[in-house]
Amino acid sequence: MQYPLVSIIIPTYNRADFLKQTLESIANQTYQNFEVFVVDDGSPNDAAEIICAAFEKVYYTKIKNSGGPAKPRNVGILNAKGKYLAFVDDDDLWLPKKLETQVAILEQNLDFGLVHGCCEIINDKGELQNRIIGRLRNTLEKHGDVSEKMIGQWTVMMPTSFVRKSVIDTIGFFNEIMPPAGEDMEYWARCSFETPFYYLDEPLVHYRIHGKNISENEKAYIELPLHLKKVLNRAFVNGKIPPITYKMLNRRLGLLYLKSVKVKPLLVLFNMKTFDFLWFLRIKYLIRILKSI
Repeated sequence: MQYPLVSIIIPTYNRADFLKQTLESIANQTYQNFEVFVVDDGSPNDAAEIICAAFEKVYYTKIKNSGGPAKPRNVGILNAKGKYLAFVDDDDLWLPKKLETQVAILEQNLDFGLVHGCCEIINDKGELQNRIIGRLRNTLEKHGDVSEKMIGQWTVMMPTSFVRKSVIDTIGFFNEIMPPAGEDMEYWARCSFETPFYYLDEPLVHYRIHGKNISENEKAYIELPLHLKKVLNRAFVNGKIPPITYKMLNRRLGLLYLKSVKVKPLLVLFNMKTFDFLWFLRIKYLIRILKSI
């Protein structure tokens, strides 16, 4: 097997204690041909820089605070030299064979541009919670051409993601305009229209859930369907999907958006025209409103 370079990108902000554990889990990988880019989103101290200096193959950069992980990830992408890119947040942990397993998969399956999987959940103390996140009952839903299955329903677990650099070059950067929640979902949705996904139903990551997770902020996700709609529009205009599929996925995103009607009713009802000018005449939409209030 070839041993291509893997570029690992870690956005961080003021979580030096967790970051150290993340870097230790990377240092303990059985596959060692990697480089690590830790991009600090303006932490108010030098703790992360001090920790990074203790690890080999780790490059630390601090940028002006952007308020989210998109900008740091993009800085990492700009500096990456590897054939493959792997993303992990500063509070998650990789099991020792994570990189070895994923490199082998893409080296042996040239039609796939991305590998992802499920995670075991840990708490803030690093204790396993006997829960799996990112696994569907039908695992085939996450494998192969997922462009019709994914958008508005599930996403790639960020710390499991492993992507060909050639796919990243095609997709471009993470969306820095949208709120710092759901930018990963928007990015992987774009990827789903460009390459088949290889789903590995084996937890190779410990995903930490604690009080400071961005993903726990439900209100921050209200705008997500509107951004996914833009992804869908581009895919349709570029001939990635036929009209019947576009119509089906557009309806799915409209129904997803209506789930937030209880949180911001006037905003959501006003913006529903983005999905359908006559949405108020559609039974499915009206039923969703009744279920959401």
